Amino acid sequence: MDRRTLLTTGAMAAVGLGLGGCVRRVATMGAAADMRFVLGLPRVRASWDRVIRTTVGLRPHRPSGFVLKTATLDAKTVIHNYGHGGSGMSLSWGCGAVAADWALEHDSRLVAVLGCGAVGLTAARQLQRRGFDVTIYAASVPPDTTSNMSLAGFTPTSGLVDDERRTDVWDAQFRQVAEISYRQLQLLVGNGYGVSWIDTYETMDEVRAPRPPGNRPPLLPDHLRTRRTVLEPDEHPFPLRYATRQPSLRIEPSIYLDALVRDVRDAGGRIVIRTFDTPRDLMTLSAPIIVNCTGLGSRDLFGDRELMPVKGQLTHLVPQPEVNFRTSGGIGPADDVGIGIHMMPRSDGIALGGTAERGVWTLEANEAARQRVVDGHIALYSAMRGG
Repeated sequence: MDRRTLLTTGAMAAVGLGLGGCVRRVATMGAAADMRFVLGLPRVRASWDRVIRTTVGLRPHRPSGFVLKTATLDAKTVIHNYGHGGSGMSLSWGCGAVAADWALEHDSRLVAVLGCGAVGLTAARQLQRRGFDVTIYAASVPPDTTSNMSLAGFTPTSGLVDDERRTDVWDAQFRQVAEISYRQLQLLVGNGYGVSWIDTYETMDEVRAPRPPGNRPPLLPDHLRTRRTVLEPDEHPFPLRYATRQPSLRIEPSIYLDALVRDVRDAGGRIVIRTFDTPRDLMTLSAPIIVNCTGLGSRDLFGDRELMPVKGQLTHLVPQPEVNFRTSGGIGPADDVGIGIHMMPRSDGIALGGTAERGVWTLEANEAARQRVVDGHIALYSAMRGG
């Protein structure tokens, strides 16, 4: 294995079937064919006059990882499912499946779900698939949830857990829900849910060797990772020396969340706009089972003081339907915690991101961060070859 592959290139890379753009073979040498490619990717037209909006969301982060457990509140069973950081979209189907299986242990089939973001909606669908009568209670619904403000893809370890806080039990639970979620998201591709496969290109001046293992094994098993190929300087159009190419799942929040709301309602579910200030307020609900998917709201509602916000923001450009690849990295500095820039194309706009402000509660846009992210992408794409 040489520098051209970080995991395994596989047959797809060997024949040039990249998902992100046109591919042209320019040289073949002998029986041990050295297949070299130039990628003709459309240029993102990044400029300040194409900015259409900036959105801000507060990720619900817990340094020790998400909470997925059962508890009791008087005569009610409470199943907690919250604190996923930047991985809620990625892990919600698996967490919802575990929560729904635990609910099956109760005699009743009447359940209340708290929260109408990705975690609450997928928990509701997993419960409905098991025969439950579901009512969702939420302060806000799509398009006004934190999930609507996410970049969104299968990024199950993004902002999820501090390595030194991991335990064997938590790791096993994570791998269980990641496996379920990855399979479920793949089944939604092409069915009107805004889920699709695209190529991700990460740009760099030096090929980084894999990080040596620490005290714990890698959180995500290899079989839940797609293959990553290293592209040499003459095989990609980006202004940095090297790039890697890796297939990845994209989720378009505006399409995905609306589809989940539709599915919940089509299956007989109800959505009620309501807030709860204390656990005692939950006693007014008729359902004996409560699935708590309130995210950052669990800090006050259930007294989880470990929960903290990690503020993220996205600046959106006018959509470009021809752009069907995402990028990570580029020209310009990272933010204060080392987060670089990234781009995700969607039907509602080209989303530019690259921020993670831990412990920041304000929903006001950070203008300095917005300037860094937009200017960094302008520099990256204006220096692309071709396109």
